[in-house]
Amino acid sequence: MVLEMKVPSPGESITEVEIAQWLVQDGDYVEKDQAIAEVDSDKATLELPAEASGIITLKAEEGDAVAVGEVVCLIDTSAEKPEGGASAPEAKEEKKEEAPAAKQEAPKAETPKQETYATGTASPAAKKILDEKGIKANEVKGTGKDGRITKDDAVNAVPSMGTPGPGSRGSERKKLSMLRRKVAERLVSAKNETAMLTTFNEADMSPIFAIRNQYKEEFKTKHGVSLGFMSFFTKAVVRALQLYPDVNSMIDGDYKISYDFCDISVAVSGPKGLMVPVVRNAENLSFRGVEAEIKRLAIRARDGQITVDDMTGGTFTISNGGVFGSMLSTPIINPPQSGILGMHNIIERPVAVNGKVEIRPMMYLALSYDHRIIDGKESVGFLVAVKEALENPEELLMDNNVKKALEL
Repeated sequence: MVLEMKVPSPGESITEVEIAQWLVQDGDYVEKDQAIAEVDSDKATLELPAEASGIITLKAEEGDAVAVGEVVCLIDTSAEKPEGGASAPEAKEEKKEEAPAAKQEAPKAETPKQETYATGTASPAAKKILDEKGIKANEVKGTGKDGRITKDDAVNAVPSMGTPGPGSRGSERKKLSMLRRKVAERLVSAKNETAMLTTFNEADMSPIFAIRNQYKEEFKTKHGVSLGFMSFFTKAVVRALQLYPDVNSMIDGDYKISYDFCDISVAVSGPKGLMVPVVRNAENLSFRGVEAEIKRLAIRARDGQITVDDMTGGTFTISNGGVFGSMLSTPIINPPQSGILGMHNIIERPVAVNGKVEIRPMMYLALSYDHRIIDGKESVGFLVAVKEALENPEELLMDNNVKKALEL
């Protein structure tokens, strides 16, 4: 019996996918549920598992765009598994046929002409022309007797734009994945279709450093996750969104949609590029809950198991470029959201504190926002609220009870 494998729907609104990579070869024997291909949608990269065991016949090439429901391969379920798990005979025969080609003798190289004292020497007339052009004689190939540089060679010589070094000068042309093309499309759309502005501030991270240094070991021992900066930033953002609800809104045509919940998109790095999974109802999560959820999503992104549902929605985004060493940037809005907060690296800098200069761990903050729906007053107020919470977390984020907030 021959089973037709069709492309399953990765999620709502997705009508086609792209074959990113076949993980098996035509004629291989595959086991049921074995990953046979990676397919790209405009939202995520997913693995395609075999629906049955048997010998596979591929019906699409890598890079092909195939519609949801289209047949991409056939599986002969009546075929017996080869001994030792080897591939089908066809694959073996191909390898045998390729072997003799390696025995072909390489063509003999031509013997170079013997150089003489005249090789590369310019005639007086040629030398004058080369000097006027600023060209050295060793940059010109002579066509005269014994390689002598003639007047015509000098006239036709073009100034060199630099001599290539001994290293590789190869190049590669590779089609962008459907996910990367969609990301590019969304970024250009965000720049062209929103009135995006960025406002900046800075935060003294000393209070958070003090809390983490005192409680991080106890926190990790009890909860199994690290007490990082993201839980503080997420809690600070939730508080600021509740104070300035316009930042937690978005435009839909002539309407403004506001939300009474905070679904925070968190940018994480994955093998296929930047992913933005969503921490749902962050306003209801504790510090432990935020850290555990971000860790879960980061692991799924790293292992290529992130799904469309994990990245769908989100009312506001946090991007931590500081982990890569970014000092300051203007993050791009993640449409259709209206705001994104950029975190940056923490650097010890001299700052004025109560009339004295002190060295403090400082972080620049950047809020990019859609000015069509968020006014300057709200954007600045939001960022100041984030700053205040980060610089006074015990009072504003922990209700003056650190151990209770950390569930210790």
